[in-house]
Amino acid sequence: MRVGVIGAGRMGAPMVRRLVAAGHEVLVLGRTVEKRDAIAQLGARPVADTVDAVRDAEVVIVCVFTDEQVRELCVDGLLAAMPTDSVLVLHTTGSPRTATAVAALAAERGVSVLDAPLSGGPHDIAAGTVTVFVGGSDDAVARAGPALASYADPVLHVGPLGAGQRVKLINNTLFAAQIGLVAEGVRLGGRLGVDEATLLSALTHGSAGSRALSLIAATGSADAFIARVGEFVGKDVAVVRSTAGDLGSDLGLLEAVVDAGLKPTRGD
Repeated sequence: MRVGVIGAGRMGAPMVRRLVAAGHEVLVLGRTVEKRDAIAQLGARPVADTVDAVRDAEVVIVCVFTDEQVRELCVDGLLAAMPTDSVLVLHTTGSPRTATAVAALAAERGVSVLDAPLSGGPHDIAAGTVTVFVGGSDDAVARAGPALASYADPVLHVGPLGAGQRVKLINNTLFAAQIGLVAEGVRLGGRLGVDEATLLSALTHGSAGSRALSLIAATGSADAFIARVGEFVGKDVAVVRSTAGDLGSDLGLLEAVVDAGLKPTRGD
């Protein structure tokens, strides 16, 4: 399968390596000589222009950081250059409305769109075990399946276009809330005179255990973990707040614990 990739950064680079290893022909956008050299090291074919990356692709994978970047790419010619009957896969976590707007433009070209945010990190992609929440048609999911399966397991088709983003945003909100609960536990431990490292290590063996707790314990402290992931989680929480507001809802009881997971534990 011929695959075009836009965004070979922290998450995209291991994706490209897995696609190449699976036997796909992979063309990757690299806007600088240094980026193109790095792409070549991954085994893919580097190109300097978006059009060259996507013009003959059966599947185009976009893995950029923000909704704004997704919209700019689509307006700047990505969709216009894609072949009819190809599939655009949006891995960027963002608003379901962006996926819907992109799909409306894509329909004019006969291009299908999947919103397919990832749950996991670069190490999960490198191992081929990152989770993907996919929204879109059955046909488009099937056509993109061989590419997605190169680096994702499971690939979860969770509903029509936009459903992938909704599930991912809820997932990240709950993850932020779990971080917040651990941070509050660390604050309580401090007030009770319990050493943080000792507390975190002990709690991973108790009924309070969770993935968030295990990751925080492995990092060494709640503050160190929040510093590492706060930008990414905070971006997603802001999007889910906006999305919930657009739909006449809010985060309910999750509001307070989410906020607790995005601020340092020290200095209270």
